[in-house]
Amino acid sequence: MKDNIKEINIANKQALPPAPCRQVMQKGSDMPRKQQRQAQAAGDQSQALQAYQIIEEMIVNTKLAPGAKVSEKALSEAIGLGRTPIREALQRLAAEGTVQILPRAGVIIAPIDIADQFRLIEVRRDLERLLAGRAAREASPAQREAFLDLATRFRCAADENDAELFIDTDREFNQLVMAAARNKYAQVAMSAIQAQTRRFWYLYFSRFGDLHKVSVHHAAIAEAIAAEDEAAARTASDALVDYVEGYTRKTLEAMCAT
Repeated sequence: MKDNIKEINIANKQALPPAPCRQVMQKGSDMPRKQQRQAQAAGDQSQALQAYQIIEEMIVNTKLAPGAKVSEKALSEAIGLGRTPIREALQRLAAEGTVQILPRAGVIIAPIDIADQFRLIEVRRDLERLLAGRAAREASPAQREAFLDLATRFRCAADENDAELFIDTDREFNQLVMAAARNKYAQVAMSAIQAQTRRFWYLYFSRFGDLHKVSVHHAAIAEAIAAEDEAAARTASDALVDYVEGYTRKTLEAMCAT
């Protein structure tokens, strides 16, 4: 019996490759696991971003109205994503002030404070001026071509009074400005502001806004960036925010009068 055990042990030892080969094999076997972990992490981030975009859109278009109470479970079932990416998306929305997370009480869609929009506009003015100027200076040739295309689409939206075209073009414009400006800190700050701005726009613009004017203002910024004209881009940005401030004041006055 001992001889048989000895023979098996000898056979097993002979079957093993030399130590250096085992180390190479072990390193090689670790690589797929590492790649799997990286792929899983990337997938988790992708799902969290997808969840964020879907939930934010539901909030902007008031499918999730201000003051509504929701849960991770309900959102997970409605969207078709796991609760982990839903939780991460809600945490990002909470940091932006779009939702309020209450321990053991769920998630509340934050109300819109019209008066608070003026404090937001104050910050937005400086950030958008900074981003527009940097984009005019830093944009690549391909990005400048894209800005020209966006300017054309904005002017089409103005001429045809096409709100859907404006919304789609504005989303691309905001993303391209931030990418071209190449300032991650301004980008993070602006993302939170844009989330609040879009909610306010969706709720009140059809009643108090002017689609032609806002489209033309956006086109002017895009054209200045495409032309590498920093001063013109900053001036056009200020003109847009001037319009936004006036529209917000008009909205507030109308709401107070009712």
